[in-house]
Amino acid sequence: MEVEVQNHRQVKKFGLKNSIQTNFGSDYVFQIVPKFDWTAIAVSLSTNTVKLYSPVTGQYYGECKGHSDTVNQIAFSSDSAASPHLLHSCSSDGTIRSWDTRSFQQVSCIDTGNDQEIFSFSYGGASDHLLAGGCKEQVLLWDWRNSKQVACLEESHRDDVTQVHFVPNNPNKLLSASVDGLICLFNTEGDINDDDHLESVINIGTSIGKIGFLGDCYKKLWCLTHIETLSVWNWQDGSCEINLEKARELASDSWTQDNVDYFVDCHCPGGDDLWVIGGTCAGTIGYFPVNCEGPGSVGSAEAILGGGHIDVVRSVLRMPCEYGGAAGLFGWTGGEDGRLCCWKSDENSTDINRSWTSSELVVKPPRNRKKNRHSPY
Repeated sequence: MEVEVQNHRQVKKFGLKNSIQTNFGSDYVFQIVPKFDWTAIAVSLSTNTVKLYSPVTGQYYGECKGHSDTVNQIAFSSDSAASPHLLHSCSSDGTIRSWDTRSFQQVSCIDTGNDQEIFSFSYGGASDHLLAGGCKEQVLLWDWRNSKQVACLEESHRDDVTQVHFVPNNPNKLLSASVDGLICLFNTEGDINDDDHLESVINIGTSIGKIGFLGDCYKKLWCLTHIETLSVWNWQDGSCEINLEKARELASDSWTQDNVDYFVDCHCPGGDDLWVIGGTCAGTIGYFPVNCEGPGSVGSAEAILGGGHIDVVRSVLRMPCEYGGAAGLFGWTGGEDGRLCCWKSDENSTDINRSWTSSELVVKPPRNRKKNRHSPY
């Protein structure tokens, strides 16, 4: 039940501070996201609900309930002045909903209304008025101020659109990624359509799970696929900087735990630093540094979290030092065992739960029951 973080030959140990059981059956955690000021974290569950907790104490605040199918993505509003209490969610029920986290009540809902699923969403646009949704073979755009649909981009992708992201410092640019292996770049100014506003296409060659931005000016893009490959691209000119087709094998060779079975996410604290987060089916996860120079490589795990989970980990949330540092908090993890685990520095701590086995003794759970696993995107 400890974490080892290795940095410049110094090892800092972390322990399992707290574990919250989010269910009473076989339901599990999909995603954990923070409020802009870290006064709350939101957790999406396979019960189609979103629950809110304190990131410091683990205190339960309440839940947002209304979706009738899988919640695929959640995010707090990034506008800390105009809408500090808003939480957004999208679902396979074809809706994007907004919630007031003070009352846990729904305050708005955009409904595709035609048997669509929404796998991802992003707010942006030159005037910050657009809401993009990644759907089945389509990217839909609305003016969120009046919930009016302003565009349907249906000629660029041939399969489910797993990711949509407006570029942080260039909000009129929209990137979409799909199971068809393509990353498309759109200009969202004016009357948006496929013919005139599709600027470029990057062909990854296999189904894309997640993408994210890298670098101080967000000029680079990391890409994780559903077959556990990792690549880094310059999205402006479409050039590939590294392509690690055997990233999972490289990570497996970089630690003494079981083989890495999957990648959870990437961690980009700023600049060109990049870590890929891999896990085992027994619930141990590691932070592996990625060398983005030359052909690229995956280094030895610089943090290992073991003993908190007994199944696949779906989400890892690292707390910034300015919010979790005073309490010695490393962050939160959630997985298919239905647990939320909080990790804390082991130094001078008296409240660490000692009931968990050590990372060296984690036993893989029996696989004798069938699970209706959620889609990886």
